[in-house]
Amino acid sequence: MRAEISAVWDKIQSMINDFIVLLPNMVLALIVFAIFFFVGREIKRVVRRVTRNHRQARNLGLVLGRLAQGITVLVGLFVALSIVIPTFRAGDLVQLLGISGVAIGFAFRDILQNFLAGILILLTEPFRINDQIVFKNFEGTVENIETRATTIKTYDGRRIVIPNAELFTNSVTVNTAFDKRRLEYDVGIGYGDDIDRAKQLMLEAMHSVEQVLKDPAPDVLVMDLAESTVNIRARWWVNPPRWADALDSRDKVLSAIKKKLMANGIDLPFPTQQILFHDQTEETDGDRSLQREGWPAGAGKVPKPRSIGGSLRKLIELRNQQNDNGQS
Repeated sequence: MRAEISAVWDKIQSMINDFIVLLPNMVLALIVFAIFFFVGREIKRVVRRVTRNHRQARNLGLVLGRLAQGITVLVGLFVALSIVIPTFRAGDLVQLLGISGVAIGFAFRDILQNFLAGILILLTEPFRINDQIVFKNFEGTVENIETRATTIKTYDGRRIVIPNAELFTNSVTVNTAFDKRRLEYDVGIGYGDDIDRAKQLMLEAMHSVEQVLKDPAPDVLVMDLAESTVNIRARWWVNPPRWADALDSRDKVLSAIKKKLMANGIDLPFPTQQILFHDQTEETDGDRSLQREGWPAGAGKVPKPRSIGGSLRKLIELRNQQNDNGQS
């Protein structure tokens, strides 16, 4: 029993002595790793500072800075491990984890795909940070373009993380790609209203709104002869084309158009339906030899009006006959 306790104690003492021997190396390794960490952060800062004034390289500088920082920190980690364990090599770590080259390729396939897509997005710049984009069912402002994904902030205060590979291989609408943006809205007027007068009033209403640009000038077009209205499309340009500005101009333009049209007697009708009863029964329905809805004009066989009184008498006689048959 004593021999076993003595062996355990000797082993503990040996571990303590080994730790004391390795302690200076561990402290040195921590210092080296800290140096590499701060150097990596400074490299990232320098890269961003150099590319800040270059519009085409601004976004790319962000990713290259992160990449340089990550590589520097990784090198520092390997150096620190080699100080603590002099026989350590980078290949030993791979063998220790039991990861082969093929396994690494499969494990990091999506990461590498998103990384390459992120680099291509930053090089081609279909959109930039602070741009407002629409991707599938998501719309918002680009917050950041990282090596793996792009984050956007929606207009209602939510964050959406989209993998770069999806952004690169799918259609993206960039609402702020240009300095100006055109908005449009269809306004329905009555069939009895003067179209030219209504178009002139709508133009005057749009010109009265401060946010509407004079160049390009707003315009109005008749777009549809709908069931209950004549639809006129109002089109105007705003600058800048951000969502808040577009929403504000839309509110003011539509309010101005409605007030202008109603003040000048232009009807803004509700949807209506007209039901025509072609089988008229009153003598006062008019001359059916003339053009009427549902009846041919001119010569031909014209249905003769029926008296509603005669129809009621026939209906009463038929019901009395049915009652007499039932009683018999």
